[in-house]
Amino acid sequence: MADDAGIPDVVVSNAGVATSKKAMDLTGSDWDRVVDTNLKGSWLVCTEAARRLSKLNRGGSIIMISSILGHRVAGNVAPYAAAKAGVEQLTRALALEWARYGIRVNTLAPGYIETDLNRDFFASEPGQKMIRRIPQRRLGQAGDLSGPLLLLASELSDYMTGSTLVVDGGHLQSSL
Repeated sequence: MADDAGIPDVVVSNAGVATSKKAMDLTGSDWDRVVDTNLKGSWLVCTEAARRLSKLNRGGSIIMISSILGHRVAGNVAPYAAAKAGVEQLTRALALEWARYGIRVNTLAPGYIETDLNRDFFASEPGQKMIRRIPQRRLGQAGDLSGPLLLLASELSDYMTGSTLVVDGGHLQSSL
């Protein structure tokens, strides 16, 4: 929903790129591409949204998309994991700063969600092994994120700000 000036009540910052290289094989441009897109891109979207929302004097909701890799690491994704952890810390910093304007800032941190980009990997033996480590023994589907996203966007979460909502089938609770 947006007001008459076209300013939305809810903004979702869903930026994400990754690279699959060992940290010692990364170039500076590899690192910058991932961190600039995932972390700096989120900051740019959120600050522009906050500038516009603060003028309305009626609050709003900003939702950033992180990942469980902001909490737990995997091999060959150092810049992605660092950027997504940064998104979660950025969420807390912005929530603290913008609460006075009634702007809520929260993060949705999905686990592994099946997409066209990863479907072949998860059909492979290493992918199947990873799925078996998820307590629910399945990948998430895009629709699994709808309810949590709607919660963060709605007035039902009016007293939530600076929070991270993890949606991962229990993956963060699994043993190493």
